[in-house]
Amino acid sequence: MDITQLILDDHHEQRRLFAILEQIAAADAATLSVVWERLAAFLEVHAAAEEEIFYPELLRAGQRAGRIGTSEEETLDAIRDHNDIRDTIAAVAGHVAGSAGWFDAVAAVNVANGDHMAEEEREGLTDFRREVSLQERHNLAVAFAAFEARHHAGVRPVDKDPEEYVLQAEQGGGREPLSGREETSGSLGIGSLREP
Repeated sequence: MDITQLILDDHHEQRRLFAILEQIAAADAATLSVVWERLAAFLEVHAAAEEEIFYPELLRAGQRAGRIGTSEEETLDAIRDHNDIRDTIAAVAGHVAGSAGWFDAVAAVNVANGDHMAEEEREGLTDFRREVSLQERHNLAVAFAAFEARHHAGVRPVDKDPEEYVLQAEQGGGREPLSGREETSGSLGIGSLREP
């Protein structure tokens, strides 16, 4: 098991659910509503799992590889994307399921999410596979799967300040790294985000 594959599997399921919504008749508001509720909850849980498990480790991997600037930028961008996705999900609630406005709002979520997934697949996941051992990726996959299982019904959507998120990850965020390796300094060296 590999956390990068679990994330890719989640991405596939997200794409599948969006495709299902596109094939349900507008008059079938009940089915549209339940499929959308499942997809919206899934998107929120996936983002929360990445923020809890994946991105702190991406930052640590960047530190070990001597490319903290790249992993910092990827993480900042991902947290901004997650906020955009949450905001577009919230906008769907302002429309009646099956209406033209509802389909437009769902399409906006699909665009925001699709852009995020494509970038993550090109950058963060690729970098992670290159820099993190299979055993570490397995350990993280177990934690990721457990997180998603514990929160299968959804999580409360909360936008995060990207810079604050990275600073907390830099300071350890109150949790031990999941890979079991010993941290030496406790710092990711993200000096560009510190106050002067």
